[in-house]
Amino acid sequence: MAVEIGDEAPDFELPDQHGTPVKLSSFRGKKNVVVVFYPLAFSPVCSGELCGLRDSFPEATSREDVELITVSVDSMFTHRAWADAEKFEFSLLADFWPHGAVAKSYGVFDEDKGLATRGTFVIDKQGKVTWKVVNPIPEARDIADYSKALSALS
Repeated sequence: MAVEIGDEAPDFELPDQHGTPVKLSSFRGKKNVVVVFYPLAFSPVCSGELCGLRDSFPEATSREDVELITVSVDSMFTHRAWADAEKFEFSLLADFWPHGAVAKSYGVFDEDKGLATRGTFVIDKQGKVTWKVVNPIPEARDIADYSKALSALS
């Protein structure tokens, strides 16, 4: 079942690229969260999108009330290698096992391919989904839309 605007965001806890557990509900009452699901590390479109987040999404570093979290089915070790290679400082979470469970809970898991589609969810401080976009695997998202969605929460 897909998560829709107005729904409470399904909680999850996944390891980041350093093995540190990150729990969505730990940001409740403190930060708005942008959760970005992507298919696979090191792939061309995913690299373009995450480098775009690194370079063109200042809200992730300039606003103290925003947390950027990215999620794929890759392992923690793959995420660490990719983060080190690309100088990603935001969290890359491993939805590795049970395979794709978090992507499934958000309705963005492609069962045939065994990976997440391109889903982005903006979650407010109360834990509600306030904005979302889901694109097919080959179609990159427009990062400027994330900024607009966040500005509506200010």
